Amino acid sequence: MNVIHRDRYLNQLINLRHNGQVKIITGIRRCGKSFLLNKIFYKYLIEQGISENQIIKIDLDDSINARYRNPIELDTYLRSLIKNESTQYYILLDEIQKVKSVPNPYLKEDKIGFVDILNGLKNLPNVDVYVTGSNSKMLSTDIATDFRGRGDLIPMFPLTYDEFYAAYPEDKSKAWREFFTYGGMPKVISLSSHEDKAKYLSDLFSLIYIRGIIDRYSLKADVATLNDLLNVISSAVGSLTNPTRIADTFQSVKKLKIKNETISRYLDCFVEAFLLNTALRFNIKGRSYVETPLKYYFTDIGLRNAKINFRQMEENHIMENILFNELKARGFSVDVGIVEYNHKNAEGKNVCTQLEVDFVVNKGVSRYYIQSALTVDEESKRFQEINSLNRIDDSFTKIVVVKDEILPWTDDRGIQYINIQDFLLTRINSM
Repeated sequence: MNVIHRDRYLNQLINLRHNGQVKIITGIRRCGKSFLLNKIFYKYLIEQGISENQIIKIDLDDSINARYRNPIELDTYLRSLIKNESTQYYILLDEIQKVKSVPNPYLKEDKIGFVDILNGLKNLPNVDVYVTGSNSKMLSTDIATDFRGRGDLIPMFPLTYDEFYAAYPEDKSKAWREFFTYGGMPKVISLSSHEDKAKYLSDLFSLIYIRGIIDRYSLKADVATLNDLLNVISSAVGSLTNPTRIADTFQSVKKLKIKNETISRYLDCFVEAFLLNTALRFNIKGRSYVETPLKYYFTDIGLRNAKINFRQMEENHIMENILFNELKARGFSVDVGIVEYNHKNAEGKNVCTQLEVDFVVNKGVSRYYIQSALTVDEESKRFQEINSLNRIDDSFTKIVVVKDEILPWTDDRGIQYINIQDFLLTRINSM
């Protein structure tokens, strides 16, 4: 198997080196965080002339290191290895969320957790701290409060198509079909048969994600209910929905009554475990958000496909999910766009119609409007896809990404058209 390079994330770590902050790599379990920290970044440090005894690595997910899940034990051990004040040390802690808060032995009604330990270590002038974690709520909450600007968050995703393509063995002509079907979890690329890939992805759900979410959040839900909920989201990927609609589906199809609030909590747990992502609707002309309904996308399309046993393989929805993940991995905030316009209907009455832009993506002062389409080979089909884009009166770049094998081109209104593989493998307009 070819080496999988994660240069996007390695470069972020390099740029943040020695900045006095705790570097926190977050993302769904099995997306490659441990490999990035303990193999790729470790190799980089060695190549920079850092000796092995300057690098302290602990895998907190390994039972052999169970004692260090106690923050006091961890702190004592790490400080015992920092022996020379004139030597630069690098601390690499994998799966930091395994470290649980314990009572402070010196102060009643106080607790000590991993944030206290990391903040203490980062204050040492000769220590650079890097950690990975698989729970967004816990880490983001701690970064926003306890770290108070002293932690840098590095979101990590499963393989994007360019990473997958570069590591794909030999015949690249099958790479898109494989990625489209099995997604970008790194281990998948090393498996050969459909049965092996399907089993691996299904096992991730049952053994890692579902069970882990139930344990982490002490959910009263049974496995079957959570699986049914994920099946509903899988079938509706890229479609507008909300907890009320999902609860109605359970009521009508499963004859099971679940409160909206319960559905909402389960969905929040999936998002916090990085299994799902959300996209809110944004009124482009009104410049305001519409919180419900919204869209859910799977962090990895292969997990979505495996969840429904590789049925319902609609190309338009899968393309849309892959594009969403690509844009998030490129560091954009991603919303679903709404364009409203007033016109007279067939009866001559004034009506307001809403059109959708698949993605409104922002980073700093940059904005792009992106539409996902299978084809625009017919003029009527092209007009349907760009109707919403044509009604946006600002000057930001508008792009239509299509499945068709086309050469990139731009129409007379400045809308760009590009094949999806070309879009994923290049940085159009420096996106």
